[in-house]
Amino acid sequence: MSDKPTPDSNEPPRPMHSGKVEAGNGGWEREALERIAMAAITEQRAARRWRIFFRFAFLAVLVLIAWSVFDLSGARVEGGGRHTALVSLDGEISSDTPANAEDINSALDSAFDDDGTAGVILHIDSPGGSPVQASIINDEIHRLRAKYPAIPLYVVVGDMCASGGYYVAAAADKIYVNKASIVGSIGVLMDGFGFTGLMDKLGVERRLRTSGENKGFYDPFSPDTQKMDAHAQEMLDQIHQQFIDAVKAGRGQRLKESPDIFSGLFWTGQKSVELGLADGYGDTDFVAREVIKAPDVVDYTVKQSISDRVAKRFGASVGAGAVHSLISGAKLSVR
Repeated sequence: MSDKPTPDSNEPPRPMHSGKVEAGNGGWEREALERIAMAAITEQRAARRWRIFFRFAFLAVLVLIAWSVFDLSGARVEGGGRHTALVSLDGEISSDTPANAEDINSALDSAFDDDGTAGVILHIDSPGGSPVQASIINDEIHRLRAKYPAIPLYVVVGDMCASGGYYVAAAADKIYVNKASIVGSIGVLMDGFGFTGLMDKLGVERRLRTSGENKGFYDPFSPDTQKMDAHAQEMLDQIHQQFIDAVKAGRGQRLKESPDIFSGLFWTGQKSVELGLADGYGDTDFVAREVIKAPDVVDYTVKQSISDRVAKRFGASVGAGAVHSLISGAKLSVR
C-alpha cells in the first residue's frame, strides 16, 4: 500500500506543462502588450508635437498680421518738443518702391505740419529712377518751402544722389554731402534691346500686326527706324530740359555752369561742392546739431505695411503691363 494520497476522482486533470514553458508564454504576452503600449504612446507624442507645431505656426501668422497692420501701417509720427524732422529717400525712385512720390510727399507734409519741427532733413541715397516721380517730389518741396517759409529743408546725401535723386535734391535750401558721395548725372536715358540680327541668324520671323503706324514703337523684335529714333530723341531732350530747368531754379547763382554740368556726368561730393551742385559737407547728425540747432531727430519716413507693398506691387505690375504694350522693350529713366 502506498503512502501517497489518492487523487480525488472529481478533481479536473491538471495540464502537464512545465513551469519553464508557462513562464515563457507569460513573457511573450507581456512583451507584445508593452510594444503595443509603446507604439500608442509614440503616436500620441507625435500627434501632440504636430498640434504644438500648428498652434505655433498659427500664432506666428497672427503676430505677422498684427505687426503689418499696426507697426508698419505708415502712421504719422508726432515729434513732441522742438526737433529736426527726418525723411529718408532710399533706393530707386519709382511708383512701386518705398521711394515713391506719394509716400515721400506724405512724410514731408507731416514733417512740415508738426509744430515742433525746427527744420527738415531729406536724406537721399538714390541712383535715380522715374522722372515723373522725381518731378512730383521736387514740386512738393517747392510748395512746402513756400507754405512754411520759417522751416528750412536741407538734403543730406549718403553714398549717392544721382540723376532723379539730384532732381529731387535741387529743390532744397542747401545740399550737404560726404567728400566721397556720388553726385550729378543730370541726364535722361531710354534703354532697351534689339534682337533683329539674332533672329535673322536663327531664321526666326517676327509677326507683329498693329492698328496704328507707330503702335509697335521700339518693339525689340522689330527693326529700328529713323523716325522712331527722332521721336524718342525729341522726348528725351524735352525731359532733359525739364530736368535742367529744375536744377537751375533750385541752385540759382550757386551753380557754376560748364559744358559738362548737364551732360550726364557725375562727380564726387568734393567736386560737386566746387561746381556748386552741393553746398558743404555734413551728415544728418551734423546738420541737425550745427545747422538747424535741434539735435533731437524724429523720423517721419513712411513705413509701408505688407498689404500696402502687395497692393503697390500689384498696381505697378498692371500699369507696367499696359505701358509694355505701348512701348515694348524701352524704359525711360533719369539715372
